Amino acid sequence: MNTTELRLKDVAGLELEVQALQKAHFGLRMQKATQQLSNTATLRSTRRDIARAKTILAQKKSAAAAVTEGASK
Repeated sequence: MNTTELRLKDVAGLELEVQALQKAHFGLRMQKATQQLSNTATLRSTRRDIARAKTILAQKKSAAAAVTEGASK
């Protein structure tokens, strides 16, 4: 998933995306443990997608917090 696609989503959508990616990563880890995973590079890419989504989520949350704090002053 591209960063541009992730940046278009709102906070709730990003949280759902992180959950879906974590679930997919868990499934891949189970496949690897049972010797059923043929392409182990997918583990790396899903791990990086999770990190990318979490980074953008944190950025959006901090931006929202800054806006609400600025409005309260």
